[in-house]
Amino acid sequence: MNLHDWIDELCDVLDLETEVDEGLLNDLSELAHDNVDAQAGPVTAYLLGYAAGGRSAGPALVERLAAKAQELAEHWDRPADAPDPDDVDDEIPDDRTIDHTVDLADTTDGATA
Repeated sequence: MNLHDWIDELCDVLDLETEVDEGLLNDLSELAHDNVDAQAGPVTAYLLGYAAGGRSAGPALVERLAAKAQELAEHWDRPADAPDPDDVDDEIPDDRTIDHTVDLADTTDGATA
C-alpha cells in the first residue's frame, strides 16, 4: 500500500470528502520538523488541516495557508529548547498540597432518583 492509498482509506474511515496534496503536507511537515522542533511536523500538518477544514478550503486556499505556515517555519529563529516567553516568570504550583479526590456524593447533574 502506498501513501495515496493510505490517504484514500483514511478519508473513508474518517468520513471525509477531500483531496490531499501529500507532497505539500510532507514538505511542510519536514520543514517544520527541521526548522522548529522534531514534533512540529505532525502538529503543523494537523493545524493546517484544521484551518482548511474550518474554512471549507479548496486547493488554492490550502496552498495559501500552507505558504503562510512555510514562511513562519522558514524564518523561525527560536531554538527548540528555548523557554516559552509567556511562561518564564510564572510560578509553578505545588500540586502535592491540593486534594484531587472527588466526593461522588457531592456531584449531582440535576437528575433526581
